Amino acid sequence: MNGTTTGLEIRDAISRIRFAPKSNNLLISSWDSSLRLYDAVGSALRLEAPCEAALLDCCFHNDESVAFAAASDGCVRRYDLHSGINDTIGNHDDIATNIGYSDETGQVISAGLDKKILFWDMRMAKAIEYLRNLGAEVDSMSLFGLNFLVAIGSSIHEYDLRKLDKLVQSKESQLNIRIRCVSSIPYSKGYAVGSVDGRVAVEMPYPSNPNDISYMFRCHPKSKDGRYHLASVNDIVFNPLICGAFVTGDNEGYVTAWDARSKRRLFGLPRLPNSVASLSYNHDGQLLAVASSYTYQEAEEIEEPPQVFIYKIDDSCIRSVSAGSSSRN
Repeated sequence: MNGTTTGLEIRDAISRIRFAPKSNNLLISSWDSSLRLYDAVGSALRLEAPCEAALLDCCFHNDESVAFAAASDGCVRRYDLHSGINDTIGNHDDIATNIGYSDETGQVISAGLDKKILFWDMRMAKAIEYLRNLGAEVDSMSLFGLNFLVAIGSSIHEYDLRKLDKLVQSKESQLNIRIRCVSSIPYSKGYAVGSVDGRVAVEMPYPSNPNDISYMFRCHPKSKDGRYHLASVNDIVFNPLICGAFVTGDNEGYVTAWDARSKRRLFGLPRLPNSVASLSYNHDGQLLAVASSYTYQEAEEIEEPPQVFIYKIDDSCIRSVSAGSSSRN
């Protein structure tokens, strides 16, 4: 499976890449304070919108003409993707680190180093804020439908966006170590989490099946000296159409695909020049975008220029998913 680089000049670390909900436009946020919109099929930069602060996360509005970003000055910014003009819809008391958008509720959801999650209702003429003070910094968060997951330390907190005053459940991860990323499964109420020590835990509940899938594994085998690689798993994304298929990206530059149901490795990409900072599948699961960038996690991290690679998923890769996992139905 061959990848092509976008060739974009990104002047500082990439924080997030996200494909649009219905097209092949790719949103890229960076520590160089610019939000970029890239056409992954036409291989063209559609927009570069600078601001005054480093951007630590980004997401699309569902109609794709608007995007949102979390910034180092605490601002939650809204971007018009036609003009590049941005405005501030609200602020955290410290650096804003995570952001997501729920089409079901019309809410922008942000988290920050102020240990708060803020909910902004975009259906109102003026954004209405709803706040949850968590008392701890959010390490990662993930949205799918009305299900909202928050990773704090080694725990996963689950919320229903219709009932924000009540926590659905709080569960200690199987990993029992700090979670680096959490990713919702788009066809299940399950999720996968990646840890700072190179492990992944998968939780896939099935209402009609008493045998829920729940296990953990290491992304790398032992080395020749018998020791495990302790490379942080920086991101996990599930293929939107191939049930149980997901990819992991780590701090040593490896991207690996897995089948959650058969618990096996599907394929790996050639090692990338930098850490894998972020991953994203397009809407039909045919394209995989990979951000190769330093992440400021380690003092000796490789600092090659940040790049974004686009991979076309081969039919052979799709066929390699175990029988019964090839469709969401």
